[in-house]
Amino acid sequence: EFTAFLKKRSTLEEDHAQGLKKLCKSSHEASRRPDNRQGSYAQHYNEVIGIHDRLADNGIQFALSLHQMHEDLHDLATNIERGRKQWKQSGLSAEKRVQDSEALVDKAKTKYDSLAEDYDRARTGDKQAGRVFGLKGPKTAAQHEEDLHRKMQAADSDYSSRLQTAQSQRQELVSTQRPQVVKAILDLIIECDSGLTLQLQKYASFSEKLSLSNGLCVHPLKGHSSGQSQHSLRDVVFQINNTEDLNNYITSVSLKTGQRPAEVRYQAHPSLDSSQQVPLMDSGSQMEPHNQSEPAGGLRRSSLADLSNVPPSPHKQGPAPNFTSPPNPSESNYHESPHSQTFPPSGGGSILPQLPHPQLSSPMHSHSPPPVMATYSDPTHPDVPALRPVFGVSLDDLLKRDGSAIPLVVYQCLQAVELFGLNVEGIYRLSGSAPHVSKLRAIFDNDSGQVDFRNPESFFHDVNSVAGLLKQFFRDLPDPLLTNEHFQDFVEAARIEDDVTRRDSLHAIVNSLPDPNYATLRALTLHLHRVQEHSGVNRMNAGNLAICFGPTLMGTGSNIADAGWQVRVIETILQNTYQIFDDD
Repeated sequence: EFTAFLKKRSTLEEDHAQGLKKLCKSSHEASRRPDNRQGSYAQHYNEVIGIHDRLADNGIQFALSLHQMHEDLHDLATNIERGRKQWKQSGLSAEKRVQDSEALVDKAKTKYDSLAEDYDRARTGDKQAGRVFGLKGPKTAAQHEEDLHRKMQAADSDYSSRLQTAQSQRQELVSTQRPQVVKAILDLIIECDSGLTLQLQKYASFSEKLSLSNGLCVHPLKGHSSGQSQHSLRDVVFQINNTEDLNNYITSVSLKTGQRPAEVRYQAHPSLDSSQQVPLMDSGSQMEPHNQSEPAGGLRRSSLADLSNVPPSPHKQGPAPNFTSPPNPSESNYHESPHSQTFPPSGGGSILPQLPHPQLSSPMHSHSPPPVMATYSDPTHPDVPALRPVFGVSLDDLLKRDGSAIPLVVYQCLQAVELFGLNVEGIYRLSGSAPHVSKLRAIFDNDSGQVDFRNPESFFHDVNSVAGLLKQFFRDLPDPLLTNEHFQDFVEAARIEDDVTRRDSLHAIVNSLPDPNYATLRALTLHLHRVQEHSGVNRMNAGNLAICFGPTLMGTGSNIADAGWQVRVIETILQNTYQIFDDD
């Protein structure tokens, strides 16, 4: 059944991936035609197609893996069935030999009993059939008795030998052949179960890898160092600038049209009397259309030319700012990092920052705006910079500034989860409220010393938002907690199959981490170990926690396929918490 499922699933995945691949190819070719829309739309539309093309590649790889699993399971089933039939035939043959031998014993015994009865009657003088005739004539009683005695002895010898043979065969069947057949069939059953379990585990692993790879294609992690696009699908779409595309198109068309034709005007024929022409010339009515139309045409061309020569904005390439309309949300928000977005209070309203409308006479437009600092101190006042930023600051800088090897935000979040979240199902897997996370982040970036998560009111009674805040802190680190320097060492250690050797290799690499990284990792690992001790309630065992924290703590390497090894690194550390860290 599972083999048939794999075959059908691989066919569906391959058809879907190949169809998506063809669609991406045709769409890319269509977007390159000169009559198609160009500008930022064409550029970012091709990026969208590229993301879908990578999704198709992931689907093809997944389909090939499922097809190989189907072939392996089919070969295993064929071998198991062949071995089962062979051992079944061997066992039935042994049973048949014993049954035939016992049947011959019964026949020999019947013959022996019959001859013994005849001999007994002949010896006791029982005369039933009168004289007995043989080949040489009638036999006497003595001759007949002697003949029966000889036949009885031969039957007895044959009966004894056949009995011994049947007993030996029965003994061999019970002591040797049956156990051998049973053991062989049991081994086949174990082999079949082991192979099926292995393929199920591979299917689960490949499914997780497919989901993770597709997620990284749609939304790459921060600091992803591969050659692919750093932008998520959402960011790529919001970077399309319709206003800029329209203005550029109008400019290009206007430059191709050339000079406008002269305006049609009245011209008097020379044959007319000069006295009739003077009033017309004095009134100026003949020149008025010309004097009014020419400046209009020149003004229009000048405005289009000026529009094409406007210098780009310090933040983006686009047309000159329009001071009579509010700023474009896509220009004011999505050109910044996704992690620097702020949210309004829970009362509602737009999640975009409320920027003031610029005025033409304001002196602030004579120069570029100041650079944005680490984050906003208040979601309702995005123009106020952070006082003591915590997010996006390296652990070394936090140690030098605050004097604590473990950042206060990490300590507060771990404390809150252990007090209120150990029995919450899906802790660290379920997302918290984005406005809550944004507000908590702003609080820590200004005065983290006043935060006390022992009171659930301080985090809005939302422990999932606290868990999300903790993961956000680790994602925003300039250098991941396990450091880019040791990324490849961790991946190579995760590839080791032997559990003890892999644990010792990871232990050595962990010991080589910088002091603040080691202290923070130790505190986090001991905390996650306590979380998994409550997995019966919160459903978060070491494997699930490793999936949540693998890319978060290690960052991403140059190969998406390393995501599975990142999960194995964190899972091994959690499974050997007290062998790698002491429990103070």
